[in-house]
Amino acid sequence: QVQLVESGGGLVQAGGSLRLSCAASGSIFKINTMGWYRQAPGKQRELVARITSDGTTNYADSVKGRFTISRDNAKNTVYLQMNSLRPEDTADYYCNADVHPYGSGWRDVWGRGTQVTVSS
Repeated sequence: QVQLVESGGGLVQAGGSLRLSCAASGSIFKINTMGWYRQAPGKQRELVARITSDGTTNYADSVKGRFTISRDNAKNTVYLQMNSLRPEDTADYYCNADVHPYGSGWRDVWGRGTQVTVSS
C-alpha cells in the first residue's frame, strides 16, 4: 500500500514563508508526476503546482514567482517552498502523486492534507 504523508504546514504572518514536504512510502516501483493542490473553505480543490519525474514544472498563476516546487526522486519526496505568503493562500494543502506500485498498475494517490493559515 502506498501512502503520501505531508508535513510543514502551520500559521504564518503575511509575507512569511513555509516549506511543505510530502513523502511517499510503500512498495513503490516508480512515481511520475507529483503535485500540490489546495482547498480553501467553501471552495473547490485547485492545482497549486506539479512536477514531472524529469523536473518539468507548472504553477497556478496565483502562485507564480512566489512558490517553488521541487522533488528528490531518491527519497520519493516532493517539496513546496512558499514565500511572500498572502492571506488568500490560507487553505488545506494536499499532496498528489501518480504512483506505480510493484505488482500493480498506476494509481492516483492523495495525502491527507496539511493546513496552512496566513494571518494579515
